[in-house]
Amino acid sequence: MKPLADCKLYAFVDTAYLHGRAPEVLAQQLCDGGADLIQLRAKHSPPDAVRRLAEAIAPVTRRANVGLVINDHLAVARAVGAELCHLGQEDFFDAGHRHVSELGTWNAELSIGLSTHAPDQAQRALAAGPAYIAIGPVYPTGTKPTAKAVTLDYVRWAAANVTLPWFAIGGINLPNLDAVLAAGARRICVVSAILNAPDVAQACREFRRRLD
Repeated sequence: MKPLADCKLYAFVDTAYLHGRAPEVLAQQLCDGGADLIQLRAKHSPPDAVRRLAEAIAPVTRRANVGLVINDHLAVARAVGAELCHLGQEDFFDAGHRHVSELGTWNAELSIGLSTHAPDQAQRALAAGPAYIAIGPVYPTGTKPTAKAVTLDYVRWAAANVTLPWFAIGGINLPNLDAVLAAGARRICVVSAILNAPDVAQACREFRRRLD
Protein backbone atom coordinates (compact mmCIF):
# COMPACT_ATOMS: atom_id res chain seq x y z
CA MET A 1 0.00 0.00 0.00
CA LYS A 2 1.06 3.60 -0.47
CA PRO A 3 2.28 5.61 2.55
CA LEU A 4 -0.56 6.76 4.80
CA ALA A 5 0.42 10.37 4.23
CA ASP A 6 -0.48 9.86 0.54
CA CYS A 7 -3.81 8.14 1.26
CA LYS A 8 -6.86 10.34 0.75
CA LEU A 9 -9.92 8.13 0.30
CA TYR A 10 -10.67 5.60 3.05
CA ALA A 11 -13.60 3.37 2.11
CA PHE A 12 -15.43 0.52 3.84
CA VAL A 13 -16.84 -2.93 3.40
CA ASP A 14 -19.44 -2.63 6.15
CA THR A 15 -21.69 -5.64 6.70
CA ALA A 16 -24.56 -3.30 7.61
CA TYR A 17 -24.47 -2.03 4.00
CA LEU A 18 -23.77 -5.22 2.05
CA HIS A 19 -27.40 -5.53 0.86
CA GLY A 20 -26.73 -9.10 -0.28
CA ARG A 21 -23.54 -8.27 -2.16
CA ALA A 22 -20.43 -10.40 -1.82
CA PRO A 23 -17.78 -8.56 0.24
CA GLU A 24 -14.99 -9.38 -2.21
CA VAL A 25 -17.03 -7.95 -5.12
CA LEU A 26 -17.67 -4.78 -3.17
CA ALA A 27 -13.99 -4.55 -2.25
CA GLN A 28 -13.06 -4.84 -5.93
CA GLN A 29 -15.45 -2.03 -6.84
CA LEU A 30 -13.92 0.17 -4.14
CA CYS A 31 -10.43 -0.60 -5.43
CA ASP A 32 -11.51 0.09 -9.02
CA GLY A 33 -12.92 3.43 -7.89
CA GLY A 34 -9.66 4.60 -6.36
CA ALA A 35 -9.94 3.88 -2.64
CA ASP A 36 -6.55 4.00 -0.89
CA LEU A 37 -7.68 2.09 2.19
CA ILE A 38 -10.58 -0.29 2.80
CA GLN A 39 -11.82 -1.08 6.28
CA LEU A 40 -13.73 -4.26 7.02
CA ARG A 41 -16.37 -3.30 9.56
CA ALA A 42 -18.59 -6.11 10.86
CA LYS A 43 -19.90 -4.78 14.14
CA HIS A 44 -22.18 -7.62 15.14
CA SER A 45 -20.26 -10.56 13.69
CA PRO A 46 -18.24 -13.05 15.78
CA PRO A 47 -14.46 -13.21 15.23
CA ASP A 48 -14.58 -16.34 13.07
CA ALA A 49 -17.10 -14.70 10.72
CA VAL A 50 -14.96 -11.55 10.56
CA ARG A 51 -11.97 -13.67 9.67
CA ARG A 52 -13.84 -15.38 6.82
CA LEU A 53 -14.85 -11.98 5.45
CA ALA A 54 -11.28 -10.71 5.78
CA GLU A 55 -9.89 -13.76 4.01
CA ALA A 56 -12.25 -13.06 1.10
CA ILE A 57 -11.28 -9.39 0.87
CA ALA A 58 -7.52 -9.59 1.50
CA PRO A 59 -6.53 -11.01 -1.91
CA VAL A 60 -8.49 -8.22 -3.61
CA THR A 61 -6.84 -5.40 -1.68
CA ARG A 62 -3.40 -7.01 -2.01
CA ARG A 63 -3.66 -7.21 -5.80
CA ALA A 64 -4.72 -3.56 -5.95
CA ASN A 65 -2.02 -2.37 -3.53
CA VAL A 66 -4.79 -1.00 -1.28
CA GLY A 67 -4.36 -1.10 2.49
CA LEU A 68 -6.70 -3.43 4.38
CA VAL A 69 -7.93 -2.22 7.76
CA ILE A 70 -9.71 -4.56 10.16
CA ASN A 71 -12.08 -2.85 12.57
CA ASP A 72 -11.86 -3.94 16.24
CA HIS A 73 -10.44 -7.44 15.72
CA LEU A 74 -6.68 -7.31 16.27
CA ALA A 75 -6.25 -11.09 16.15
CA VAL A 76 -8.03 -11.26 12.79
CA ALA A 77 -5.88 -8.43 11.42
CA ARG A 78 -2.77 -10.34 12.43
CA ALA A 79 -4.06 -13.65 11.06
CA VAL A 80 -4.89 -12.35 7.58
CA GLY A 81 -1.85 -10.08 7.23
CA ALA A 82 -3.81 -6.83 7.18
CA GLU A 83 -1.78 -3.65 7.12
CA LEU A 84 -3.86 -1.91 9.78
CA CYS A 85 -6.30 -2.46 12.64
CA HIS A 86 -8.67 0.30 13.73
CA LEU A 87 -9.67 0.59 17.37
CA GLY A 88 -12.18 2.85 19.10
CA GLN A 89 -11.56 4.73 22.32
CA GLU A 90 -13.33 2.02 24.29
CA ASP A 91 -11.42 -0.79 22.58
CA PHE A 92 -8.07 0.79 23.34
CA PHE A 93 -8.05 3.17 26.30
CA ASP A 94 -10.99 1.66 28.18
CA ALA A 95 -9.25 -1.71 27.83
CA GLY A 96 -6.33 -0.29 29.81
CA HIS A 97 -3.90 0.44 26.98
CA ARG A 98 -1.84 3.61 26.83
CA HIS A 99 0.51 2.97 23.89
CA VAL A 100 0.14 0.88 20.76
CA SER A 101 3.42 -0.90 21.52
CA GLU A 102 1.55 -2.71 24.32
CA LEU A 103 -0.41 -4.56 21.64
CA GLY A 104 2.73 -6.25 20.34
CA THR A 105 1.88 -5.51 16.72
CA TRP A 106 5.08 -4.10 15.29
CA ASN A 107 6.85 -7.39 14.59
CA ALA A 108 3.83 -8.37 12.50
CA GLU A 109 4.11 -5.12 10.51
CA LEU A 110 0.62 -4.23 11.64
CA SER A 111 -0.17 -0.60 12.40
CA ILE A 112 -2.96 0.84 14.54
CA GLY A 113 -5.49 3.59 13.86
CA LEU A 114 -7.52 5.17 16.65
CA SER A 115 -10.89 6.92 16.75
CA THR A 116 -11.16 10.33 18.41
CA HIS A 117 -14.17 12.55 19.07
CA ALA A 118 -12.67 15.64 20.76
CA PRO A 119 -9.34 17.47 21.04
CA ASP A 120 -8.47 15.91 24.41
CA GLN A 121 -9.07 12.44 22.96
CA ALA A 122 -6.92 13.32 19.95
CA GLN A 123 -4.05 14.46 22.14
CA ARG A 124 -4.23 11.28 24.20
CA ALA A 125 -4.43 9.17 21.03
CA LEU A 126 -1.45 10.92 19.46
CA ALA A 127 0.61 10.19 22.56
CA ALA A 128 -0.27 6.49 22.13
CA GLY A 129 1.70 6.27 18.89
CA PRO A 130 -0.87 5.24 16.23
CA ALA A 131 -0.30 5.34 12.49
CA TYR A 132 -3.29 7.63 12.04
CA ILE A 133 -6.31 8.99 13.90
CA ALA A 134 -9.92 9.48 12.82
CA ILE A 135 -11.66 12.78 13.50
CA GLY A 136 -15.42 12.57 13.86
CA PRO A 137 -18.25 11.99 13.42
CA VAL A 138 -18.26 15.32 11.60
CA TYR A 139 -21.98 15.10 10.81
CA PRO A 140 -24.76 12.90 12.19
CA THR A 141 -24.46 9.44 10.68
CA GLY A 142 -26.56 6.31 10.52
CA THR A 143 -23.38 4.28 10.89
CA LYS A 144 -23.15 5.48 14.51
CA PRO A 145 -26.64 6.82 15.29
CA THR A 146 -25.97 7.45 19.01
CA ALA A 147 -22.76 9.42 18.45
CA LYS A 148 -22.97 13.21 18.74
CA ALA A 149 -21.61 15.08 15.72
CA VAL A 150 -18.35 16.87 16.46
CA THR A 151 -19.00 19.46 13.70
CA LEU A 152 -16.48 21.19 11.45
CA ASP A 153 -14.99 22.91 14.51
CA TYR A 154 -13.15 19.69 15.38
CA VAL A 155 -11.95 19.37 11.78
CA ARG A 156 -10.54 22.90 11.96
CA TRP A 157 -8.85 22.07 15.26
CA ALA A 158 -7.27 18.95 13.73
CA ALA A 159 -6.07 20.90 10.70
CA ALA A 160 -4.33 23.38 12.99
CA ASN A 161 -2.93 20.95 15.55
CA VAL A 162 -2.43 17.42 14.18
CA THR A 163 0.59 16.57 12.05
CA LEU A 164 0.04 12.80 11.96
CA PRO A 165 -2.15 11.56 9.09
CA TRP A 166 -5.80 12.03 10.10
CA PHE A 167 -9.08 11.26 8.40
CA ALA A 168 -12.37 13.13 8.80
CA ILE A 169 -15.24 10.68 9.19
CA GLY A 170 -18.99 10.66 9.76
CA GLY A 171 -21.82 11.67 7.45
CA ILE A 172 -19.50 12.94 4.71
CA ASN A 173 -21.08 12.98 1.27
CA LEU A 174 -20.59 14.80 -2.03
CA PRO A 175 -22.86 17.76 -1.13
CA ASN A 176 -20.97 18.55 2.10
CA LEU A 177 -17.49 17.50 0.99
CA ASP A 178 -16.43 21.01 -0.02
CA ALA A 179 -17.20 22.29 3.49
CA VAL A 180 -15.14 19.48 5.03
CA LEU A 181 -12.22 20.27 2.73
CA ALA A 182 -12.55 24.00 3.40
CA ALA A 183 -12.27 23.24 7.12
CA GLY A 184 -8.87 21.71 6.46
CA ALA A 185 -9.43 17.99 5.89
CA ARG A 186 -7.26 16.36 3.23
CA ARG A 187 -8.21 12.75 3.95
CA ILE A 188 -11.72 11.41 4.44
CA CYS A 189 -13.56 8.22 5.38
CA VAL A 190 -16.81 7.53 3.52
CA VAL A 191 -19.24 4.74 4.32
CA SER A 192 -22.90 5.09 3.30
CA ALA A 193 -22.45 7.73 0.58
CA ILE A 194 -20.40 5.20 -1.36
CA LEU A 195 -21.95 1.89 -0.28
CA ASN A 196 -25.52 3.10 -0.92
CA ALA A 197 -24.67 4.58 -4.32
CA PRO A 198 -26.11 2.87 -7.43
CA ASP A 199 -22.57 2.52 -8.81
CA VAL A 200 -20.01 2.04 -6.04
CA ALA A 201 -16.93 2.41 -8.24
CA GLN A 202 -18.27 5.58 -9.84
CA ALA A 203 -19.11 7.07 -6.44
CA CYS A 204 -15.54 6.39 -5.36
CA ARG A 205 -14.22 8.05 -8.50
CA GLU A 206 -16.25 11.18 -7.84
CA PHE A 207 -14.93 11.49 -4.28
CA ARG A 208 -11.43 10.81 -5.60
CA ARG A 209 -11.76 13.49 -8.25
CA ARG A 210 -12.84 16.07 -5.68
CA LEU A 211 -10.07 15.09 -3.27
CA ASP A 212 -7.41 15.29 -5.96
